[in-house]
Amino acid sequence: MARITAGIATSHVPAIGAAIDNGRTGEDYWKPLFAGYEWVKQYQRQEKPDVVVLVYNDHASAFDMKVIPTFAIGCADEYAIADEGWGPRPVPPVKGHADLAWHIAQCCILDEFDLTIINEMAVDHGLTVPLSLVFGEASEWPARIVPIAVNVVTYPPPSGNRCWLLGEAIARAVESFPEDLNVQVWGTGGMSHQLQGPRAGLINRDWDTAFLDRLTRDPEALRHMPHIEYLREAGSEGIELVMWLIMRGALGPRVKELHRHYHVPASNTAVGHIVLEPEPARKPRR
Repeated sequence: MARITAGIATSHVPAIGAAIDNGRTGEDYWKPLFAGYEWVKQYQRQEKPDVVVLVYNDHASAFDMKVIPTFAIGCADEYAIADEGWGPRPVPPVKGHADLAWHIAQCCILDEFDLTIINEMAVDHGLTVPLSLVFGEASEWPARIVPIAVNVVTYPPPSGNRCWLLGEAIARAVESFPEDLNVQVWGTGGMSHQLQGPRAGLINRDWDTAFLDRLTRDPEALRHMPHIEYLREAGSEGIELVMWLIMRGALGPRVKELHRHYHVPASNTAVGHIVLEPEPARKPRR
């Protein structure tokens, strides 16, 4: 059967994609950021995931104020790269895994999660920047992608606990899929940043670090963190971090942290990255 072998989280700052696409990764400003992703690139060459369930948010590329799904799943065979106003990124089209996506949709809907099924959509930097950071530059992405789009742009976004429970439902769906697949779940977005208003440029290193710590050691606290704490401590766009909890919920109660990277600033944003592996449940003592 299919199995979830790892969870990866990373920011998806659009300026990172521009730095990659314009050959600026070796500049002094960008070099420390990209150095923190060399470990995961090597890890992926060893792990060779077949499918990535990639949780991200759309930035008015596939959805607008006419349609705002809280959770949507892409069930197509391929996704075009969105033009976000300066032309599509020069990266390969994203190949989907329609069979697994439809299976996840069916299982989650019957598990009482009302996912919106999307059969055609373009994907923007929220999805492509993580692919570039984790896989590097490629003529073809080395894994199939099942995109899960989450509304964290228009109030109200889903709660952290609801995201966690969706991660658990996705895990149950993956584990019931009969094909032998190495599946990873990624959460993207964040960390602390605010793009508008008098607090524009806000970065809260201490809060971000505590979030990374709790993701591994005290996820229960994150499940029940109210929206107002994200807004107050991490800025208006810090709410994207609830998407990391879908990844974390899919891994089970205990995880092992393999790698962590944190860097500021990237544009006006704090960049966070973590790699986790699920640990098997402890057997009860006799």
